[in-house]
Amino acid sequence: MTLVLIGPPAAGKSRVGKALARRLEIPYIDTDSVIVREHGAIAEIFAEHGEPHFRALERAAVSKALREHAVVSLGGGAVLDPDTQRDLEDKLVVLLTVRADAVTARIGGGKRPLVSDIDSWQRLADARADLYASLASFTTDTSHRAVDSIVDEIADWVTQAGTQVDTGQADGRQSKGRS
Repeated sequence: MTLVLIGPPAAGKSRVGKALARRLEIPYIDTDSVIVREHGAIAEIFAEHGEPHFRALERAAVSKALREHAVVSLGGGAVLDPDTQRDLEDKLVVLLTVRADAVTARIGGGKRPLVSDIDSWQRLADARADLYASLASFTTDTSHRAVDSIVDEIADWVTQAGTQVDTGQADGRQSKGRS
């Protein structure tokens, strides 16, 4: 099983992903962390080489990660790549959403090259919202919830979806019925 977390920057994909992997007792892969480990800070990659170069590195990391039996957290923009979109078609994809009022405290520190303030975050989140929703098998909001609560909800859905995937009848709560 490959369980993929998608969503806008600061939705909690890394934090939720780590806890969910522990809960499901499977490995965890954060594609942004892979890029940082192999190529350096994302902000520096953007500054020195530009977004297209970063997206190429990201695509390679995503392609490799999606072949693993793991919980995989994708960077917020990874889903913009058409090849990644196709790769997600046969995966369990969880969309983590977050409201602007919860994001302000999460976007500090300058680690996100495309998000410098709440206005830039909102524009980015709005521009990608339909794409995120179209790729998701299940959606949950992380705005003001404890990580354990979010993990419990996703783990329950995975259990239900896993059973339904075996019978070809996936239709989880808050789900589009994709598996």
